[in-house]
Amino acid sequence: MREGIIVKGIGGVYEVETQEGRLQCTLRGRLRLEVERVLVGDRVEVSLSGGSTGVVERILPRRSELVRPPVANIDQVLVVFAVQKPLPNLVLLDRILVQAELMDLACVVVFNKADLDPARAEELRSLYAAIPYRTIVTSTRTSQGLEDLREAIQGKISVLAGPSGVGKSSLLNALNPQLQLEIGEVSAKVQRGRHTTRRVELLAFDQGYVADTPGFSQLHLEAGQEQQERLQLAFPEFDRYRGACRFRSCLHRSEPGCAVLEAVEAGEIAPSRHGHYLLFLEEVTPRY
Repeated sequence: MREGIIVKGIGGVYEVETQEGRLQCTLRGRLRLEVERVLVGDRVEVSLSGGSTGVVERILPRRSELVRPPVANIDQVLVVFAVQKPLPNLVLLDRILVQAELMDLACVVVFNKADLDPARAEELRSLYAAIPYRTIVTSTRTSQGLEDLREAIQGKISVLAGPSGVGKSSLLNALNPQLQLEIGEVSAKVQRGRHTTRRVELLAFDQGYVADTPGFSQLHLEAGQEQQERLQLAFPEFDRYRGACRFRSCLHRSEPGCAVLEAVEAGEIAPSRHGHYLLFLEEVTPRY
């Protein structure tokens, strides 16, 4: 029996990377009944059936699971947005960060195409590095930040998240030219890229993997009292202030004695981030 990781799946055939090499595997019959779905990133036990083929005998417990994109056992999310073409949608960026925080996933923020507007790239880097998130500014034209990005993915399973057209595939090609991933153009009219990645696949990079996934433009936050209370925990910059609020149940909306609101007024928390928090808070507030 060998242990490996599913890096790709098409039509019931799964490519499993093991220490001894890559195997083309099918599922043992009983697994089709026992497992709701098999995900890229699943760690599995396989038996050999001859040559480079095998059978998945067991799916090991998952550390984490993303629904959209469907990937298992992710260590971190690389949130990639362009400085220009398309212009960065910071509401979407923060929405992705919130989703990752609520799943206890580490985040690295990447601002690509920095050569198009270096000043804006530095402004965005400063904003998110102060939260603090590890923030990397990159450009495939000048090679800026590529070594920092390469170091960030070492030894981890990372998922790329961000809208189409921001250069996710271009970054992966720059890190490994042999990939030759398809790259899409950005519409000048709508400032939005077309999807070039059509299925989830784990791509090997030295000691780690990166999931190149189909782009998406909207993530939904579920409403509920518990979600309302947890949302503030998804904004790390609130942490040092929340305990100083006058009321333990403070939602940092308009309550008197709110230390978070005072920090916003003092410029210690970015107004854009607090504004997005209020937007998401309205979204998760139950409607009775």
